[in-house]
Amino acid sequence: MILVLGGVGAGKKEYALSLGYRVDDFTSDPYDGKPVLYGLETLVRKDPLSADVLFSAACGKEVVLCAEVGSGVIPLDRGEREYREAVGRLSVRLAKEATAVVRVVAGIPAVIKGEV
Repeated sequence: MILVLGGVGAGKKEYALSLGYRVDDFTSDPYDGKPVLYGLETLVRKDPLSADVLFSAACGKEVVLCAEVGSGVIPLDRGEREYREAVGRLSVRLAKEATAVVRVVAGIPAVIKGEV
C-alpha cells in the first residue's frame, strides 16, 4: 500500500493519477473494491473511534490518500482535538505498514519511505 499525505488541495489525487490510476479507481468507501481510497480524514471525522476498523480496510487498498489535519493551531473544541489525534495516529499506523509513504506539497511529491 502507498500512503499519500498532504494538505487539502496539495495534489494528492493528481499524484495518484500519475501512478497510472484512473478517476474510476478512486473511492471514499473503504469497503469498495476500488484500489484507491481517498478522504481518509473525512471517514475518521464521522467516527473517530472507528480508526481501528478503518486501519484494516485501508491496508487492503493499493493507495490511500489522507489530508494532513494536525498542523496549525490546536483547537479548543475537545471533539476537534480527538478527531485530529485519531487521524494522526491512524496515519502513523498506516505509514508503518505501507511499502511507500509520499508527502505532496504544492503538487510536488516527496517520497519519505520506500520506492514508488
